[in-house]
Amino acid sequence: MELPVVVALVTFLAVMLSGTALYLYLERKEVVGTWRRRAEGHGEGLKEEQPSGNILDVAHAQLQAVLEWFAKWNQPSNVEETKATRRLLVTAGYRSRKAPVFFIGSKLLLAVVLVILFAMVPVKLLGFPSTTTLLFYYICLAACGYYAPSLWLRRVIADRQDALQRAIPDALDLMVVCVEAGLGLDQAIGRVGQEVSQAHPALGDELNILSQELRTGVQRQAALRNLAHRTDLEEVRNLVALLVQTDRFGTSIGQALRVHADSMRTRRRLKAEELAAKLPVKLLFPLICFIFPSMFIVTIGPACISMVRVLFPVMTGH
Repeated sequence: MELPVVVALVTFLAVMLSGTALYLYLERKEVVGTWRRRAEGHGEGLKEEQPSGNILDVAHAQLQAVLEWFAKWNQPSNVEETKATRRLLVTAGYRSRKAPVFFIGSKLLLAVVLVILFAMVPVKLLGFPSTTTLLFYYICLAACGYYAPSLWLRRVIADRQDALQRAIPDALDLMVVCVEAGLGLDQAIGRVGQEVSQAHPALGDELNILSQELRTGVQRQAALRNLAHRTDLEEVRNLVALLVQTDRFGTSIGQALRVHADSMRTRRRLKAEELAAKLPVKLLFPLICFIFPSMFIVTIGPACISMVRVLFPVMTGH
């Protein structure tokens, strides 16, 4: 039997046995916990006498415990770094108290997992590299695993901010309609947050949080500044400044929101035109290096071959 087939079979058996062992361990732990609660006299233990079979929740809890354990070994060096991580997670939409712990733990966990998986690869498949080469591979994999969650988080933030930018003009139009229909600004924010939750979940989530803060007694200016802090978006900061000024000076909110929505659409159109103008320059390099050579080979190649076949015997005298 060939070596790759043996490696595949061994890997399959190892994964299957590990999964079975994990399932039996978690199932036994759940049963032991149920009997312990029954022995202590808790009613919830009687309710859980029948096995629920929901292994995903148990595995999720175990994963959280593992992430918390890894987070203890990867604590930030100062308070500012912790605040920065918390702020990035809030901007990405993760507001749980344990989100920074899970994020910090996932960085170290992913680095360790990649190193362990690479260590399980037979050395023969790698061509018997030297110790220095193996050490270089381990360091590269550990670095990739450690920084991959940060890159993923920045990507999530960029996608969420892009979704907010696309949704704000439509939300402002709805807010103008609500304000001109007689609703106050606080009620209009709550109504718009409910209406846009289906089409634009990110903006609906932010507006609902803003509405809850206003209903719990937070001052309007402070709640609006919290919105700008959570989103970390220039358009939202401009909108917050506009609403604060209209609230302070008593100007028409509906007219100000309409003008601001039109200006945002104008900026978005100008940005799209700018990107379209940059497109020919960006296409120049791939056209010259990849597309044009292929076209020349396909169109001129057969003619060149025919010319060589005809002229080469004449030039050599054969």
